[in-house]
Amino acid sequence: MSLPHIPVLRLGRSYESLDKVNIANCRNGEIIAQVSTVNAGILRKDLQKVAGARASLKKFTVAQLLEITSKAADLFLTATLPLGDKGHTQSPDDFVKTLSSTSGLPHVMVRRNMTRIHAAMSNMKTVLNGLTRGMDLSILDRGFGQTGGTAVSFYPNTQALGLVMPSNSPAVNSLWLPSIALKTPVILKPGREEPWTPYRLMQAFIAAGCPAEAFGFYPTDHEGAGEILRSCGRALIFGDKATTAQYANNPSINVHGPGYSKVLIGEDEIERWPEFIDLIAESISANGGRSCLCASAVVVPKYGAEIADALAKKIGPYAPTAPDDETAVLSGFANAKMADYIDGAIDADLKMPGATEATAKYRNGPRKTVVDGGIYLRPTIVQCESFAHPLANREFLFAYASVVECPQSEMLGKIGYSLVTTAITKDEAWISQLLECRHIDRLNVGPISTMKISWDQPHEGNMFEFLYKRRSFERA
Repeated sequence: MSLPHIPVLRLGRSYESLDKVNIANCRNGEIIAQVSTVNAGILRKDLQKVAGARASLKKFTVAQLLEITSKAADLFLTATLPLGDKGHTQSPDDFVKTLSSTSGLPHVMVRRNMTRIHAAMSNMKTVLNGLTRGMDLSILDRGFGQTGGTAVSFYPNTQALGLVMPSNSPAVNSLWLPSIALKTPVILKPGREEPWTPYRLMQAFIAAGCPAEAFGFYPTDHEGAGEILRSCGRALIFGDKATTAQYANNPSINVHGPGYSKVLIGEDEIERWPEFIDLIAESISANGGRSCLCASAVVVPKYGAEIADALAKKIGPYAPTAPDDETAVLSGFANAKMADYIDGAIDADLKMPGATEATAKYRNGPRKTVVDGGIYLRPTIVQCESFAHPLANREFLFAYASVVECPQSEMLGKIGYSLVTTAITKDEAWISQLLECRHIDRLNVGPISTMKISWDQPHEGNMFEFLYKRRSFERA
């Protein structure tokens, strides 16, 4: 049988392009699939038809779409689904092995990401309840209604949600899932090494009864990605700081760049620091350190050297294992140049005074290593004397964190943007300051992992408020 071919989904219609790219196993270079690609011209043409895609979703109530989402959750996790347009299918085990082979994630991490996506879909009613603050969701079916005794009306900001996705972690796809229940089609550019998760999700939705027209799957180039961002009334983009910075001030584009998530320990709890090492280590290294929720800095008023050493002793010995090893804790790199860049950047900055790598003495071998064709970076903890050092507030695509000493009174003025901040303290005066800090998107007070999320609270933007706008409304 021929290689699987992943077609473009032009608002649900499979399309085989003359232009294709090969997707290879990142460990041995074996070609495992072909993916059709399209240019910006085809995207421009198709985006003129998104009103019809939205109309296909408007035929359903929100309650019906929530039921479809719940069915799709189970299909995504357990069913054998179509893989492309050449008669291939994909079981859950096939999905795990395939995604692992192209992304470098070990099987156990792929399964955890699948479970997380399944949970997001299964809990979608709770998610929407949190996003809408408990609003009667049937208001979106009628366009108006009553909430809190007040007449309200909402209208859509866009006919479709544009998505420029990354390849680093499957679970980022959970961020666009509410759009279907909110009657908004998706126009998605997958990451080059990760077409598998969004394509499987779309097939699960379609098998569960969602109209195929609601899904646009467009592998494309930089120009095509730009067309998605320009032409969709609302869009999400994922990438590094250089990629996302140009869109930072565009209210129509929700930027998901580095998270710079952090753990802070207050003066009142710092003497208990040994009790928190396991929690901090998990926050740094979970999901191979690839998530924007992973902590990339630990900020403490004292004991910086001791805490850095304890973290290094905990995660420094982590070593690469076979992809199917159930105890795997490290993820490989699909892009060898990225691993080389990160390794070189850390070594170059360590030559500057004011920083010491704590993990060097605990790992068995160099930071960058190749095992069975897989390229890995071993965990790295760097103790920095202050935030002035370039490694003090950096984020890399592996288990990396700095430990920085800073007086509690200066922390909030020094930490900068933080997607998630876990502040280990009982100091009510400082908690009040943390609550007012505009640089923190999600705040955990107490010993809570930065990786913990609550389905009833958005942790990275409110999708409902992004897709819908409230208007003043009266009806005689």
